[in-house]
Amino acid sequence: MSPAESATEAATAASPDPAGPAPGTAPGRGAAPRRAADVLSDSRDLVVPALREAVEGLPPTMGRIAGYHFGWCDGDGVPVAEGGGKALRPALVLLAAEAVGGDARRALPAAVAVELVHNFSLLHDDVMDGDTTRRHRPTAWTVFGAGPAVLAGDALLTLAFEEVSRGGSQVGAHRAAEAGRVLAAAVQDLIGGQSADLSFEQRGDVGLEECLSMAHGKTGALMACCTALGALWAGAGPARVGAMHDFGADLGLCFQIADDLLGIWGDPEVTGKPVHSDLRSRKKTLPVVAAVASGTAAGDELHALMGGHERLSDSEAEHAAGLVEEAGGRAWAAGRADVLLENAMEALRTAVPHGRHREELASLARLAAHRDG
Repeated sequence: MSPAESATEAATAASPDPAGPAPGTAPGRGAAPRRAADVLSDSRDLVVPALREAVEGLPPTMGRIAGYHFGWCDGDGVPVAEGGGKALRPALVLLAAEAVGGDARRALPAAVAVELVHNFSLLHDDVMDGDTTRRHRPTAWTVFGAGPAVLAGDALLTLAFEEVSRGGSQVGAHRAAEAGRVLAAAVQDLIGGQSADLSFEQRGDVGLEECLSMAHGKTGALMACCTALGALWAGAGPARVGAMHDFGADLGLCFQIADDLLGIWGDPEVTGKPVHSDLRSRKKTLPVVAAVASGTAAGDELHALMGGHERLSDSEAEHAAGLVEEAGGRAWAAGRADVLLENAMEALRTAVPHGRHREELASLARLAAHRDG
């Protein structure tokens, strides 16, 4: 039995009504939608125990690196007050399953799997980008070394597919195999997006459409996988799964735009990363590429400034941020995010015309699109 399956059984046993609300949902709420913050909290309460159990099954060295990355322990493996991220992606899986009539607890293997894939990508990204801070603490590779951090990411990726495979006892072999294919396709798109992102750092001629394509692969594909996987796991038909996929894809691209804006103007106390971190490494993010493509004098100056290979100094990064705003990159990004969010909502209405869980998914989408960290 997989960790997610055993956690599912424990959660089900704890509730006298197997079809009742997931653990963490306050009794008496009835049909009233939960706030987005409560959705995330309930999701973490359900997912984190299964996630921890899965990671504890890794070889000790890999488990310690992964545990540090998740914020569960320090570099020596000593437990600390739990940190980690918001767990947005597993929340999308669980809510998507509920929205089409399924039980969130039954979708735990899929939710654990996408969180493992997401953190595989973060471990690798931090090494490739040379980032030294994540979630207000040193990145795993700066503590354990680049090679071990990459291997820990590989271990999480392998574990993700194990969770989907072993969770097939709940949904049947055919549906589990289809879920595996959906997850594998998303990982391939994610890797392709990251590869494009890396190649952009060596180029000065990145176009806006190819930058959008990169962002879809790097972020949109996995979020599309989350919502499609939740619906698929709950037994939805192809049309509904497809609409949920579209919802996640548009939300994912909107999320990436918000991330790009935070990478330039985000508050370090909230984001856990230095101010102007993306500009310092000359990353060709969407606001930057939109500004360069604006045809303005500020865009031309930004193009020249971002064309080198050395990291920008503090003053250069601050000047670059001003140029992005002057050239209209910030406004373009905000406007595009609004359009994408509306497209996502339309796809959600197609997949789930009404109901509490549709409202909760919509609330979660708005939070992801307009977050501050």
